Amino acid sequence: MDDKTTLPERPLTASDAGSRPDPVERLDEATAALSALQDNLSGEEPLDQVLQRLAETARAAVADADAVTVSVSPEDPRTAAATDRSLVEIDERQYDADRGPCLEAARTLKIVRAVVGENDDRWPEFEASASKHGVHAYLSVPVVFPASDDDDRDDDEHVASLNIYSYTAAAFDPFDESLMRLFTTAASAAVSNALRWQRSREHVGHLETALVSRAVIDQAKGVLMAVHSCGADEAFAMLVRRSQHENRKLRDVAQALLDSLTGR
Repeated sequence: MDDKTTLPERPLTASDAGSRPDPVERLDEATAALSALQDNLSGEEPLDQVLQRLAETARAAVADADAVTVSVSPEDPRTAAATDRSLVEIDERQYDADRGPCLEAARTLKIVRAVVGENDDRWPEFEASASKHGVHAYLSVPVVFPASDDDDRDDDEHVASLNIYSYTAAAFDPFDESLMRLFTTAASAAVSNALRWQRSREHVGHLETALVSRAVIDQAKGVLMAVHSCGADEAFAMLVRRSQHENRKLRDVAQALLDSLTGR
């Protein structure tokens, strides 16, 4: 099965083809960029920081790439990294319209290549914003976290999309698509590690919050048990009733009780 979406096909002229770097040279540049990315990555870097490195690396790896942005979370999309912040507006117009090549790549997990000026009917918001910024060619490449036997997932997971912008209309031929497919496959390990680390940090944070909340509630229960000479269940029921009456979280009610005793 074809694993890319090409919209639209733009045949290169002889002059276009002759102006592009030799394929071997382009492959060497991509390999060097990937090596630099892997050498500079830490095992404990926030995901957005890793994606910024990835954007900078992709810009160096692809001929005619003038800027790269990185989109994440196709359900609630945002631009997590960019080599040129002025072009983030092009991403945002697509998010607002809920359509465009970057969302197409994220939702289909296929590469999308587009020439600006040839998709007015399909993506008018993208076309207008890209034209405004002088962008003529566009390549969106999904970074995919493959499902494995160690995961509960049955399907591949979209991690990010590399949105590659060029001011050159002849940019991004099928070789670039193949090159970026290899690039993102190799880079996905680094991105996946960052994603796991971030999720682990979030999980630890949730556990820490839960433990703090439990400690605060237990202290408040102890105060109520001493004041009202009641058992733990009755003290907890008092906190629950107050929480419901005031429409506040149970932890906040417990903390307010403790604060009232200390004069905070």
